[in-house]
Amino acid sequence: MSIVYNNTTLSKIEEIFKQLGYKLRYEKGNFKTSACLLQQNRVVVVNKFSDMESKINNLISLILQLNVEDSGLLSEKNRAFFHTIKQTKLNF
Repeated sequence: MSIVYNNTTLSKIEEIFKQLGYKLRYEKGNFKTSACLLQQNRVVVVNKFSDMESKINNLISLILQLNVEDSGLLSEKNRAFFHTIKQTKLNF
């Protein structure tokens, strides 16, 4: 299964973070990757100058580190999208 790298996919990923109680911020910075997770503050900082593919891949890799399935916070629609993400092979 592959991910389509477009604004719709990015919006779906952003919605998952929102439902999990995380705030996404797009800022400039010297990131080693395109995004970083500040677990204590429930904030994800994304390098706003990264291309769409990098943003999506890095956000997916951060989501996969979280205990999403047991949270019970995701809507049915977002849970289905999360399961799609889990089965996807990322292109880094």
